[in-house]
Amino acid sequence: MKQAINMTLSNKPRAVVLLSGGLDSATCLAIAQQTYDCYALSFAYGQRHNSELAAASRLAIALNAKEHRIINIDLGGIGGSALTDTSIAVPEEASQGIPVTYVPARNTVFLAFALGFAEVVGADAIVIGVNAVDYSGYPDCRPEYIAAFQQLANLATKAGVEGHPLNIETPLLHLSKAAIIQQGTQLGVDYALTVSCYQADLDGKACGKCDSCRLRKEGFLAAGLADPTRYR
Repeated sequence: MKQAINMTLSNKPRAVVLLSGGLDSATCLAIAQQTYDCYALSFAYGQRHNSELAAASRLAIALNAKEHRIINIDLGGIGGSALTDTSIAVPEEASQGIPVTYVPARNTVFLAFALGFAEVVGADAIVIGVNAVDYSGYPDCRPEYIAAFQQLANLATKAGVEGHPLNIETPLLHLSKAAIIQQGTQLGVDYALTVSCYQADLDGKACGKCDSCRLRKEGFLAAGLADPTRYR
């Protein structure tokens, strides 16, 4: 699905911003807007609920993206994650190691699509909201992974081999959740529009118990800001 939002001409460079509809990706879009014309990219990948995609559409408009596309892929077809397989329960307590909410190869698949889209729209950068501080132990959120994909991006693309390298930008990589929220608030992000919960209902109301909800609540508390999340 393609949603053209802002068709005004600009001399700014372009970036593809991965926009899940959650807190981190919304902050990334707001940060990227300071430098780039932003082309937001979201995925219907077989996740438990579509309320985060509705949030992504709201955010693309509110944060003035040039365009927003939702790509359909089927990561649920391979399963292996509580986010794509309803027979696997979403944990509501902290766990050790890589949790069952990890979606196998998700960021690699998302970045691969973003890489192709970046070539099509002539973007200079791909912006992704991975975080190596307040995160759930996902291996594809580490700096080493981003560095490896950066190398791949410029080996495997027409733009890269013709001397127009793409940058993979991770503005949240070393920020705490509180720092992310504070920066986004300063940039005017309305976090009431976002959905972070792994098992939100059809209206986007959060469970308040999953790992994502826990990190979000702790982040607002540490930031000293009111939590606008709608809980069930």
